[in-house]
Amino acid sequence: MAISSGGGDSDEVLSEINITPMVDVMLVLLVVFIITAPLMTNAIKVNLPDTETTVQIEEPKKPVVLSIDDQGKIYLDKDEYALETIESELANRKLQDPDIRLNLNADETVPYGVVAKVMVLIEKAGIERLSFVTERKS
Repeated sequence: MAISSGGGDSDEVLSEINITPMVDVMLVLLVVFIITAPLMTNAIKVNLPDTETTVQIEEPKKPVVLSIDDQGKIYLDKDEYALETIESELANRKLQDPDIRLNLNADETVPYGVVAKVMVLIEKAGIERLSFVTERKS
């Protein structure tokens, strides 16, 4: 569709593109991404202990996340498991992926005994790549 300048006898055609709708769409998409980005993180609330910053190593694939919340409940990638079933579940995951990496998120109020029991079960399952997740000290 051509737009004329409305100047009577002139056959000039204005060929300007109206970018206002495109800018509106981009702004709406930006707002949607800003709102949804925080919702894509781990949904289990764990109060992590503070530590000093260390060098971070790039990991080639996403690790399995084992979380222990403040009530001592144990989660593997957002699914709750009893302490007695963790070893067999980790062993099954080790069979599926021999290069499995595990991130341990333990609430700072969880007794050390519970964390130690979970670490023994991780070792019995044959998982050798274990990382502890902490928050940066302010």
